[in-house]
Amino acid sequence: MQKQRERYCQDMFLPGVKAAPFLLLLRFALSQFQSPSDRIEFKLGRFQEIALFANRTFDAFLWNIPEDVAFIIIQVHTKYVHALLSFYKIPTGRTSTSGQDPGLLFSLKPEENASMWHLRSLTENTSATSVILPYKKRDPVPGGCSLESNLTVDTNVYLQYNLYEATISFAPANIGYARGTVPPSCDYVGEESRSRLRYDVYQYFLPETDLNEKVLFVALQNMAEIPHVEANGIQVFSLGAQDEASVAVSSIAGQGVIYNVIVKDLEMNTSAAYTPAHTYGCSFTDKLDNCYTLKRTSTKIFFVSAGLVGLFVCFFGHRYLKIELFFMGFIFLGFLAFILIVRLLVLDYDVVLGLVAVTGCFGGSLLVICWWRSGSVVFCMMVIGLVLGFLLSSLIFFTPLGNIKVFNNDTVFWVTFTSVTLLVPLIFFSCPRPLNIMTCGVIGSYTVILAVHNFVYTSLAYITLNILKRALNENFNNAYTDVPFQMNDYVLISIWVVLLVSGIVFQFHREKDQPIFPSNPYQTWKRDRERRQTNVLDPSHHIPPIKDRMKSVLTDVKQLFMKQQPAGEQTPLLL
Repeated sequence: MQKQRERYCQDMFLPGVKAAPFLLLLRFALSQFQSPSDRIEFKLGRFQEIALFANRTFDAFLWNIPEDVAFIIIQVHTKYVHALLSFYKIPTGRTSTSGQDPGLLFSLKPEENASMWHLRSLTENTSATSVILPYKKRDPVPGGCSLESNLTVDTNVYLQYNLYEATISFAPANIGYARGTVPPSCDYVGEESRSRLRYDVYQYFLPETDLNEKVLFVALQNMAEIPHVEANGIQVFSLGAQDEASVAVSSIAGQGVIYNVIVKDLEMNTSAAYTPAHTYGCSFTDKLDNCYTLKRTSTKIFFVSAGLVGLFVCFFGHRYLKIELFFMGFIFLGFLAFILIVRLLVLDYDVVLGLVAVTGCFGGSLLVICWWRSGSVVFCMMVIGLVLGFLLSSLIFFTPLGNIKVFNNDTVFWVTFTSVTLLVPLIFFSCPRPLNIMTCGVIGSYTVILAVHNFVYTSLAYITLNILKRALNENFNNAYTDVPFQMNDYVLISIWVVLLVSGIVFQFHREKDQPIFPSNPYQTWKRDRERRQTNVLDPSHHIPPIKDRMKSVLTDVKQLFMKQQPAGEQTPLLL
């Protein structure tokens, strides 16, 4: 009997069927048979925190809707649990939606001043925040020209993310209309057309590394209503009515971001907001690599080791040239190896990192051998200059210059990026020592920042990571690469600048009375060997060959593990 009553009520409220206000009262009367704890009353425009349960459906009510309100948007937000929002207890595709940020638009009929809907969690018990926002007849209707969604009017902002980018999509809006009137056509022709609408996409960053649910709920209040969105959000895109309703931004794993779209009617000078959506760029439910365990142990070991060597190179790189050359060769070939391995092979992350470490060691050893055998300052400084040029070019595209539309073209981007990278060694071609010391300071200090990033989040890591993403993902060229700059970043920028400046100044002061570069290592070794062979007065002449010295060391080691033989009978000394 209860199901028959529900189906009867559902038929009376199907979209497009005119319903009298007393039918809503009938639905409310039927809900009185439920427990009072299963009913929630909302107030217009006020955020309300609620508890949702997987095995329990709540009836929600809104009363006293003003007569000048043409439609309302009902929003529910959870941290990561999918919630079901429906106008009926038996959900249908056209009258319900689900997700972590579901939203439904309810068009009011003449003399209608109340609304009722249902909500519950789909998977597990969770906390949620909800709000109902009113709009008038002159305001545009978000998602009013939904063609791909099951919903007749789809006010939701959809987010899809991967390692490289997050894609934001939404349904086109329609111009406003009064209660009880037929919605305008979704064509682009005529005076009453949606061609006059404009869409502004806004972005709002949560505090870095903060996964707290309360922080998210407070931030959502800053991105729901139009004045708050414009005051707190960052406008990242502005789209016309005929532009594709989909944009891409850089994905930052573990960084909470809220997106919303404001549609504006340029003729009526009115606007309306879609239902905001949020993402952390990671999963809360995966057993591995979830939002709480983003930093792998292998990654920490790799970058902490690189950071310690980088700190040494920052202050002593030019004096201990072979260590610096090994470090720069490691970076140069390791970076190229990572791109090639990821693009060509499908391997586990730890395996990829191990191969990169082996390849980097080979590259570092190769550069040291080239220097030791040939003593070519020009070749070694060219490689070192390319490493510095790469970081400086990445830093340029990390600024707002990188989001200029012309750089969406891959050819323009890579030609410009490569030109800036090559420009650095060419400028310092005649000044190899300043180039080397500057590279030690800049690269060495930046690797320290990358090491710190494994424990304290910083957006500075994305100076190079954005370039890596673009090299690995063919569709990353259209992504907006904005990142948050918060207190952690300002502190680490200060640390980076202090390390960089102090390292460069210290090395210039220390090396001012020293030769520009050491002499050819191979020629020095060859000269010393000949001197030892011919000069009998040289103490090193009497040093045994390395082969004999190794045999002697092995013999000494063996004797440590040999059992001592008894001395036997001894004859006393006769006095």
